[in-house]
Amino acid sequence: MPDPIDLFGPGGDNQLSLFGVGEGRMAPPVRSYTPDPEDVRRRLHALLSVARDARSMPWAERDARMWQVVFPQMANWLPDDEANQLRIEFAQEMERLKAA
Repeated sequence: MPDPIDLFGPGGDNQLSLFGVGEGRMAPPVRSYTPDPEDVRRRLHALLSVARDARSMPWAERDARMWQVVFPQMANWLPDDEANQLRIEFAQEMERLKAA
């Protein structure tokens, strides 16, 4: 009996090649973004200012939880000493507002 015919041609057993996987065709373009520290600083200080000026929580519960996660992450783009100081100040304000 003759050998079976390979209907997919050479490398036909690799179905991923049908979708371009590994060949760069299906991969999304790589975009690099490094935020401007001045812009980050300005945004963090604005958020901190909103918290400081408030007598009660200025954000809805969901937004407040989001800022408690996002604020420290945004601070990662600043020098360590400055970032740590801003994180501490924001955490203190959030605790004050929760107690209000």
